[in-house]
Parts: sequence; structure tokens; C-alpha cells
Amino acid sequence: MKKNSLIGMMLLFFATTMVLSFTIHPEQDSDWKAPESAKQLTNPTENDEESLSIGKSIYVKHCRSCHGKTGLGDGTKAAELDTPSGDFTTEEFHAQTDGEIFWKTTEGRDDMPTFKKKVPDDEDRWLIVNYIRTFKEE
Repeated sequence: MKKNSLIGMMLLFFATTMVLSFTIHPEQDSDWKAPESAKQLTNPTENDEESLSIGKSIYVKHCRSCHGKTGLGDGTKAAELDTPSGDFTTEEFHAQTDGEIFWKTTEGRDDMPTFKKKVPDDEDRWLIVNYIRTFKEE
């Protein structure tokens, strides 16, 4: 009787774990869509040499470890993540508005942290957007 009870508890634990893992980590291949309101946001910063330099320094500090030196998603921590790091060189990525990229950077999801606290200044997050726009497919 004790053996059946233990097996039942193990099955219940396994089933609960599976349900929670699908709830907490939904299908990662699905598109990550920003809300319509984010698409309409306008980047208030200049896209010039100075802004790119500042954006690069913030990127190096907060983003490169996952997204990589050239934005391919191949940073030193990328292999440790449950979700793939985004590739900033793709056509699909560049088809997004600055507002969408800013919103995703600000809000985060799954392994991608919110940058509201890490980079609390909105202007600095916009400068990251400017910098990652420089990554292109080769």
C-alpha cells in the first residue's frame, strides 16, 4: 500500500511540474509581440556618433554577455539560458519599430530580464536601441 501511495505522489509531482513548466515557460518559438501602443513609440534620441558610443557602452555592460559582441545571440552566457538569445542581425529583427525594441528591452520576458531597474533611464534604453540597430546580417 505504501508503495502505491509513493508512486501516486511521484506521478502527481511529475504532472504538476510539467504543467507548471509549460505555464511558466510557454513555447519559446512563438513570436514575442509588443503591444500596438509600443509600436507607435518614437525614439526621442539622436542617432549619431555620440549616442551610438553611449549605447555601445551600455550594451557591453548589460547585453553582450547573452546577445554577443555582434548581436548574434552567441554571448558567453547564451548557452546557459532556457530561451534563445535574440539575434539582432536578422531582417525580422530590423523589421520591428524602435518602439517595439524599446518595449521589449524595458519589459523583458523569461530569461530576458526587465531593464527598468538595470537601466532605469529611458534615454539610455533608447540609446541601446540605436546601437543594436547597427548589427546587420553579413
